[in-house]
Amino acid sequence: MEKMVNDPDIKKVVMVVDEVYASKANERAGGVGTETQIISKEVYDNQEQDKFVAVIAEKDPSGKPYLPAYYKSRIYIDFSEPNSYAENFEILLRWIYNKPLHKRPELGTRPSFLEDSEGISLGTTAVLKRAVAAVKDNKSFSSGAIDEYFLIFSKNLEKFRISDVEGEFDDAVIDNIERFIPYRNEAVSLFITIAQYGPEEENIVKLHRFLENLIPYMRRPPEITQYTVENDWSFDNFKFIIHELFLYAVSVLIKYERFEQANYLLQNQYYIDSDPYHGQAAMVQFPVFREFMPSLEKRNQRLELQRLSLRADLLKERSQSSGIDFRYIMQGDFVLFMRSEIEQVGFRWFPDTLLYACRFSKTFEIFARSVSRSYFEKVKCILNVRQPDDLRELMEAYKTNSRLPRWDSSLDPAVLLGYEHLATTV
Repeated sequence: MEKMVNDPDIKKVVMVVDEVYASKANERAGGVGTETQIISKEVYDNQEQDKFVAVIAEKDPSGKPYLPAYYKSRIYIDFSEPNSYAENFEILLRWIYNKPLHKRPELGTRPSFLEDSEGISLGTTAVLKRAVAAVKDNKSFSSGAIDEYFLIFSKNLEKFRISDVEGEFDDAVIDNIERFIPYRNEAVSLFITIAQYGPEEENIVKLHRFLENLIPYMRRPPEITQYTVENDWSFDNFKFIIHELFLYAVSVLIKYERFEQANYLLQNQYYIDSDPYHGQAAMVQFPVFREFMPSLEKRNQRLELQRLSLRADLLKERSQSSGIDFRYIMQGDFVLFMRSEIEQVGFRWFPDTLLYACRFSKTFEIFARSVSRSYFEKVKCILNVRQPDDLRELMEAYKTNSRLPRWDSSLDPAVLLGYEHLATTV
């Protein structure tokens, strides 16, 4: 027992604690009592100690861990819950070998979500962790946790509104959306969690309503009634942010083969309480999430960048930190493009990321798999078709390039769709 404290070769000590151990430690009874007298002084005297850790094997009826009194303010590892056993076992191994999952930032370095010049914070980081954990562990409060995250996010997004710009406005837009990336990544992590662990209709409806609640940010604020070029550009950052969020939501669901759930976002319209384009409340379809950004066009001209699409470039560059490979973003963008082309109702969806499809030059994964009739039956809902032949007329029109995006005549939807091979095998 004394060697635990005095022997320099002993680097780590694990205390497995249940009700009996905690009771004996507090009463200083038996061998556990002697051990407690030796350990407690070390723990009390060394506030930074990383030599001892309690592993919880049992909790009381109210859900609180049994712990010796001297250890109650210390961090412990919980092995009492079967659902989190594997995760916490990894934490224990990392503690033993000094390989923590999360490293403390270097002195003076702030967490990424605080790294912005104006201190903009959505205040969503803590509630996101709660929501993700609740969905993964199938907790009874997961529905409320998702609601809480989406509500705080949509309300506090107002903090990202651009005002009092000094210099070129397009510079302010680029800076603004750059500082938004950590919160984009937070939202994407919840999209992934829902797709993997909670794809129930209730959660997809919540996702739909969340996206719906963001649409007003893409409109001129109600207090600004006079049209000027500056006023019309003042929310370009929101046009980019919300388009990107919608694109990722659809792309994530498709990546994880949640086709019915993705279709819910495509077939169900979105309510706008006050729409300046219609002059009244309106129900609109999903292309509402992609709107033209004049500030990016101006930037392209002002800096003489000669880029075919700055928006496409930004989406590709930003995907590197998202946790989702860019090919899945292109795949989702292509589905949105095809769906709007097939239905031809309202505005068309302009697929910015397909600027890079000529480099991709092969069938997207879900359509390559759709060579199987059974797989095509699962996928067809996101295109809103019954059989491959429903696409024939559209494929013929594309041969003349008359309906393709203006910046790329080499785009071949038939190849990206694998049209000739759809539903041709068992």
